[in-house]
Amino acid sequence: MISSQPANRGNNSSYKNVLIMTSTRTGSSFVGNIFNHHGQTMFYLFEPLWHVSKSRKANRTLLEELYRNVLWALFRCDFSVLELFIDPPPKKHVTSSLYHRDSSRALCETPVCTRTLNKIFKKYHCNSPHCGPLNLTLASESCLSRKHHVIKTVRLQQLDLLQPLIEDPDLKLKIIQLVRDPRAIVASRMVAFSTYNKWKYWAQHGKVPEDDEGMKGIREYCSHLQFNAKLGLSRPTWLKSHYMLVRYEDITQQPLKKAEEMYNFTGIAFNSQVREWILNNTQKSDNNIYSSQRNSSEQADKWRKKFPFKLAQVVQQVCEPAMKLFGYKLVSNEETLANLSISLTEEKMFK
Repeated sequence: MISSQPANRGNNSSYKNVLIMTSTRTGSSFVGNIFNHHGQTMFYLFEPLWHVSKSRKANRTLLEELYRNVLWALFRCDFSVLELFIDPPPKKHVTSSLYHRDSSRALCETPVCTRTLNKIFKKYHCNSPHCGPLNLTLASESCLSRKHHVIKTVRLQQLDLLQPLIEDPDLKLKIIQLVRDPRAIVASRMVAFSTYNKWKYWAQHGKVPEDDEGMKGIREYCSHLQFNAKLGLSRPTWLKSHYMLVRYEDITQQPLKKAEEMYNFTGIAFNSQVREWILNNTQKSDNNIYSSQRNSSEQADKWRKKFPFKLAQVVQQVCEPAMKLFGYKLVSNEETLANLSISLTEEKMFK
């Protein structure tokens, strides 16, 4: 167990720690960037648990506990914990291999951004040509100097395992659970991940086997999704005022309103920098499937135009309880699925 003692942040009692807990293809990069662009008081990390998932082969429960302990250390600005998992191992606390370092503004700004002596391209370097390999000691110091810390992860699946972190009075942790229509998630994964290539064939020539890895993944996603949401919305004493449920579809329809709601929940001030970034990134379309630039109203239902009705039925069968909980309407025919004038998202408040 990693110590729960917080790192020293001086006498500042107004700092906030936020965990965005979600899954792949839920619009989480966009939501993470809503916090990433807050300014000089924000320290944002994009998927640091990726390194843990790639370096450890353990049963799911043990892996979830390891995720929790790594998060505990990172929220205390202890970046040395990542050195146990980054491959190849850092040398003298310096690495060129931090996963998507370029997705964190704090890791690509001074004093963390230091000049490089070579011009060799590294996969996860910052966009700036002046940023050399990442010094994890400087990253820790920068983290300590900033009031607010936000981490996004798609790997942690069990909300209840976070109870020790939430009950830590020095951590002041808030959880945002981001969800999306499971049919839209599968449609997006079919474009992004080769695991789902077979689904395209089955949509035309057969049915999806029960033991398919993609099927197992979406079934597991919906099961954990439902469990976590029911727990969070039941507001147990330890989770009260620490949990917020947000649907991606609501963010795409009202990005500024939902962003302000998320900021109000975290206790971090919503500012003009965030507002400007949202306005600049919700009025354009980007064909890059990993981009965080979105035409919000257009993006939410784009998947419905090409998603096979047969596959929608498969997802509905597996995920119906979760879909009903979150207000996602089931469809009974291909026409309804493809008719974008019919909303598949019920008006719903989560309190």
